Amino acid sequence: MSLTLPKLDYKNTVSEIECFIREVLENSGAEGLVVGLSGGVDSSLTVTLCVRAVGSSKVLGLIMPSSFTPLQDVMDAEYMAKWLGIHTKKISITGISDSIFRELKCNREDPVYRVPMANVRARIRMLILYYYANLKNYLVVGTGDKSERLIGYFTKYGDGGVDLLPIGHLYKTHVRELSKYLNVPDRIAYKPSSPQLYPGHKATDEIPLDYDRLDPILYALFDLGLSVEETSVKTETPIEIVREIVRRFENSKHKRSLPLMIEK
Repeated sequence: MSLTLPKLDYKNTVSEIECFIREVLENSGAEGLVVGLSGGVDSSLTVTLCVRAVGSSKVLGLIMPSSFTPLQDVMDAEYMAKWLGIHTKKISITGISDSIFRELKCNREDPVYRVPMANVRARIRMLILYYYANLKNYLVVGTGDKSERLIGYFTKYGDGGVDLLPIGHLYKTHVRELSKYLNVPDRIAYKPSSPQLYPGHKATDEIPLDYDRLDPILYALFDLGLSVEETSVKTETPIEIVREIVRRFENSKHKRSLPLMIEK
C-alpha cells in the first residue's frame, strides 16, 4: 500500500495559524495585512485565516490580473473577498509588464523568454503588494505552501518576497483539506493549481507530479527522513522521479535562505 500523508487536526491547525498571524502582526507594529488574491486555493485559505485572526477591517485583498488571467479566477477572488467582507483593489499588471518587456526588447515568440517574463510578472505583483503595505503600514502575507517551498516552485523576490507565510508548513493536500473544513467552495479548494504567469500556465507543466502524488514523496523524504530508495518503494514511485524531486530541493536552497555572504 502506498504511503499517504497523516491526517491533519483541523481545529488545532487553524488555531495555531491564527495565533501565529496575530502574534506576528502585534510584534511588528504594523496595522494590518495585505494579501494577493488569485482565486486559487492557497490565497483563498490564507486570506480566510487572516480574517479569522485579525478581523476583516485589517485585511486588504489585491486582485492583480494579467491580460490572460481567466475570468473565473478573478470572479473567485472577488467572491472570496465579498464572502469575507474585506476591502479589495483590482490592479491590472498588463500595462506595467508590457512596458518592462518593451524596454527589455523581449521576444514573446522565443521560448527562452518565457520564464524570465513570467518571473517579472510575479515580481510586479510583489512590488504592488509592498506599495500598499508601505502606504497603509501593513504586512505582506505570503500564500505559498510547503509543497511549493520544498521544490522551489516560487519566484525569488516575487511570490517569495513576503513578511510571513501562514500556510508555509502545510502540504498542498492539507491546504485543500483545510480549505474545505473552513467552507471555501469546492470549485476553489480543488481547483487545479495554476500560477498563470504565462498564457495557459499550469503547475503540472513545471512540477514532476501533481500534488496528490508529490506530497507523499516530500513527506517521506523530509518528514520521515527516508532515503531515495526507501521513498521510491514506499510511495510506489519510479526512483528517477524521486531523484528529480531531491535535485529540485537541492538546487532551490538559495531561494529559501538569506543571500550568501562572507561572514566576518
